[in-house]
Parts: sequence; C-alpha cells; structure tokens
Amino acid sequence: MQGVLTGFAVIAAVIGVGYVIGLRGYLGDQGREVLTKLAFHVASPALLFTTLAQADLSVIFSSRLLVTALSTAAAAGVFIVVGAVRGWDLGRTTIGALCSSYVNSGNLGIPIAVYVLGDASLVAPVLLFQLLLLTPVALTVLDLSAREGKDPLWMRLLTPLRNPIALGSLAGVAVSATGLHVPAPVMDPVTLIGNMSVPAVLLAFGISLCGSTMPGRGPDRQLVLLSVALKSVGQPAAAWALAAGVFGLQGAQLLDVVVTSALPAAQNLFTYASRYRVGERLARDSILVSTVLSVPVLVVIAALLG
Repeated sequence: MQGVLTGFAVIAAVIGVGYVIGLRGYLGDQGREVLTKLAFHVASPALLFTTLAQADLSVIFSSRLLVTALSTAAAAGVFIVVGAVRGWDLGRTTIGALCSSYVNSGNLGIPIAVYVLGDASLVAPVLLFQLLLLTPVALTVLDLSAREGKDPLWMRLLTPLRNPIALGSLAGVAVSATGLHVPAPVMDPVTLIGNMSVPAVLLAFGISLCGSTMPGRGPDRQLVLLSVALKSVGQPAAAWALAAGVFGLQGAQLLDVVVTSALPAAQNLFTYASRYRVGERLARDSILVSTVLSVPVLVVIAALLG
C-alpha cells in the first residue's frame, strides 16, 4: 500500500509543478513543445541506453515475459480490432493501443515493485519487453503513417534506425549483450542527460493540463474510455488468467505479473503523441484517468493476491 501511494505522490507532485509552470507561463508558449522534443530526441534515448546497457538480458527468457507479452498483445489487439471496425485512423489507433497496454514500468513501476513486491528487478521483464519490442514497433508505425507516400520503400525499411528512442535502446542492448565496459567519462554525462527524461515528460504533461477540459470528453471520448477500460481492467485480468490458468503461476509470481500489468499507461506515450502530433488529447486523457483508477485497482489486487 505504501509503495502505491509513494509512487503516485511523486508523479502527482512533478505534474503539479508542470501545471503551475504552464499556468504562470514561465516557459512561454513553446515550453511544452521544447520539453517534449528534449525528452524524445535527447533525454529518453540517453536514459534507455544507460538502463539497457546495465540490464541483465537473461530476464527476457521467462514465463513472466510470456505473460507480459500475451496480456499486452490481448489489450492492444482488442483496441486495434475495434479501431479497424470503427474506421479510426492509423495514428490514433496506434496511440490508443499503446495507452491500452503500455505500462508505466519506470518511474511508477520501480517504486511499486520495491514497496509492494519487495524487489525492483521484478519489473525488468516488462521494462525490457516494452523498450526492445513494443516501442520500436509502435514508433515505426507512427513514423510510416506520418510519412505515408512521402518516402521511397528503402527509406521506410530503415525507419527504426532513424528513430532516437529505438537507437538508444538498440545501443544499450548491444553494450549489455557484448559485455562492453563504457568508461565513466562517457557514461556519466549520458546518465546525467538521461536523468532529465522523466522530469521533462512529467512537466510537459502537467503543462498540457492547463486550460484543458475534463478528460473523457470531446471527439476522442470513445477511444479514451476503451483504452482506459482495457488498461485498468482488461490487461490485468488477462495477465491473471494467463498466469494462473495457462502457466500455473502462484503466490508471489502471480502477484508480480498481475501488479505490473495493472500499472497505468506510461507518461512517455504523451511524448510520442506530441512528437507525431496525433492523438495528443487521447494520450493525455488516457494516462490521467488510468493513473487515477490504478490506485484502487492496485490496492484490490494486493489485497486479493498478496
């Protein structure tokens, strides 16, 4: 319980500071856009590089990863199918699918793992899965949809290699897989830059709330409600069914995969939406509502399975 409240209190405080910054206009009219570009092009790639360069890639091959991958695919898949039936455009459908399945495994998942599950490394499988597979695939789709008809085929095939998030992740994996030692004079400034990522994302998110209407309204109302329902209820329910019914996980292992699947949508999804100028309100509202709802959801899960 303490871990849930601690994690959310930290996030709420930084978002609140961002809201005040936007309200008072301290960063001017372009403040949110500058923070978003800083996070996407510089800070987040640096953070992903340092995180993955020091990660134990062996955690990828586990039943927990399979539960994470399948429950993520189930939640995202439902949104994609509904989007195809309803005729939603590719960009918004991609953002909505991410909001339905991409969990906040970093700045919220780590403290919750420490206080609720007792081990920060337990979020590693979902963190690596999202960084190594889900993020590059989703950003490639967004890149291709934004440039549809503008680039030749060979440039489209190289799209993942032109994305700073994907490049940072791939570089970190290469360092970890080869056992290469990065000297401190190189790693330390990269780490320092990477430490800006989470604050920049949260501050930009807070600024975006200034002058906004209540979440769940407007043209994206149906997309927001669907993504929140899938993220808050559908994904953890799918994780529980797969973990207990298919893989036979029990006790602490079952609690681990269900808790990580019940984490809310990650704030960096708003950065992606802002970067590609698609589904920004959808991302903002989905993140906000799923974050609020995840508090009682996580408390109930911890009470039932803990």
